[in-house]
Amino acid sequence: MNKYFRESLDFLLFSNLFIALCAVAQGLVTYQLLNIEPEKHVLALLFCATLAQYNFSILLSKPKEPLKSPFRRVHWIFSHYRLMITLTMIAVLSCIPLLFFLSLTSQILLVFLGIISVGYSLPIFSFHDKKFGLRNIPGVKLFLISLVWSLSVVLLPILEIEGQHLLSISTRDTILLIAKRFLFIAAITVPFDIRDLFQDRSSALKTIPVLIGEKRAYIVCQALLLAYLVLLFLFTKNFDSSFFALTATILLSGWLIFRSNFKKNEYYYFLYLDGTMIVQFLMLMIFSWIPV
Repeated sequence: MNKYFRESLDFLLFSNLFIALCAVAQGLVTYQLLNIEPEKHVLALLFCATLAQYNFSILLSKPKEPLKSPFRRVHWIFSHYRLMITLTMIAVLSCIPLLFFLSLTSQILLVFLGIISVGYSLPIFSFHDKKFGLRNIPGVKLFLISLVWSLSVVLLPILEIEGQHLLSISTRDTILLIAKRFLFIAAITVPFDIRDLFQDRSSALKTIPVLIGEKRAYIVCQALLLAYLVLLFLFTKNFDSSFFALTATILLSGWLIFRSNFKKNEYYYFLYLDGTMIVQFLMLMIFSWIPV
């Protein structure tokens, strides 16, 4: 790999700018499915909030000797510590004015999601004098990540759309959109926990792979995607371009998850698996240009 290309890729992936772009793409997916013009302030907020949260979380989890970590990502982050702090502060400060563009309902939602995110990252709870965060509760990590993502990229845009009376979306349709996105995010998240299986066992973090084993965790990934596909079939009135685009993304994600059993390098996870969130939007755009 070309040195300069690799350095640029490391910056994009390990600074969490790429995952922030994934959040924007997922917000765009919601707008595309609802056939509504995207609201720039919502997309900007998704980008900044995701960047701030991911950087905040990784900086809090700094290992004692980051340069001895087996992960290239950890080396890069703590070799560029000041840059990470700067990006995080810019993201946090950018969120403040963007919040004022939102309705009160959206602001309440973001406060709720912020509390979950802080509770996930910080050991603010205690049991028998032992401090822990929400992520330490057995099996809860996957649920929390998927919940925060699905509510952020689906419910937030919907609340803003309805707040401006651009479209009336039924509770049933809202729940279905959130449920399908939840399943998609959960499916592509589990492989990261499988990758970190040994490390999570050592730190007593009870993720899905730790609780049920690596092989069963891969089955869970495919089962989640299958459930998404079933919901797509059952609740699609018109088999239009969106249906085929989402189906194609599900099949591609399933194949990438299967391949992750053999491909263990970090670029595969942070570029390809996370990248399916961007691919989903690109598929919707491409299929919208193809007559169905």
